[in-house]
Amino acid sequence: MTLLKCYLSHYTNRLIRQIRYKEACVHVKLVRQHRRHLLSKQQIVDAYPQIIVDVPKISLNRIQLDYLSKSGKLQKGNYILRETDKSGIFHIGNSVDYEKKAEAYRQKTGAYIELDSNPLWSVFDKVILFLNDLRSKKYILSWQLDKMMPKRDTVQLAYLYFIPKPHKAGTPLRPIVSSMSMPTTGISKFLDKLIRPIFDKHARSTTIIDGVDLIHRLEAYTTNGHLIPKTYLCTFDITDLYTMLPQEESLDILIEFLLQYGYQKVQNIP
Repeated sequence: MTLLKCYLSHYTNRLIRQIRYKEACVHVKLVRQHRRHLLSKQQIVDAYPQIIVDVPKISLNRIQLDYLSKSGKLQKGNYILRETDKSGIFHIGNSVDYEKKAEAYRQKTGAYIELDSNPLWSVFDKVILFLNDLRSKKYILSWQLDKMMPKRDTVQLAYLYFIPKPHKAGTPLRPIVSSMSMPTTGISKFLDKLIRPIFDKHARSTTIIDGVDLIHRLEAYTTNGHLIPKTYLCTFDITDLYTMLPQEESLDILIEFLLQYGYQKVQNIP
């Protein structure tokens, strides 16, 4: 165990040295840019914030990560260790910068508030009462009740956290809402298995699954004579879609979709 601690301590110190080296490089870069700016009197683009150091995930195992995060060396240096979005590496950045970006996101969206108390058990009790009521009215069967019933020893309150996107300029943060262990998770999974096949069936003609499917669609589009010199192909992105979907409106759209295709019940469930 002593050898392991020595190794991890050495590894941590090496990472800290890499961080300081990168900081020094950034400082030198900014100083040079500032000097060139003074000489040329031209506006320059600020290079901050940028990645301090990226650590390949494969180079750290769970024990090393736990030691690195709990040893206090990152905290003393005001650094934060996070797994990155998509690129498969760990990112060590400035914790103050993280907090500023997270707060800016909360202010921008207005979709999240800090709770004064934990509503977990209140939500848990409401879900239990709701499911038992459905069962007593024979809207669902016993096995369906068991599928959706939350387990007291495994439920957790949903929470919001952020992961960095170092492949984009300024290293923005991606918001993630973790709700995999909510009291309503069982209901969500059960409804997904019921409704998703219906959606896939009726929305397949207007849905692109992946890149290969896109190529096949374009080939068919061309064969049918729709692709002409005046054809415009457009893409768009919706900012913060999945963390800001209006729940009531989403339910109304889902009901409208089911009624449009004649589904008053799904597998005998109204």
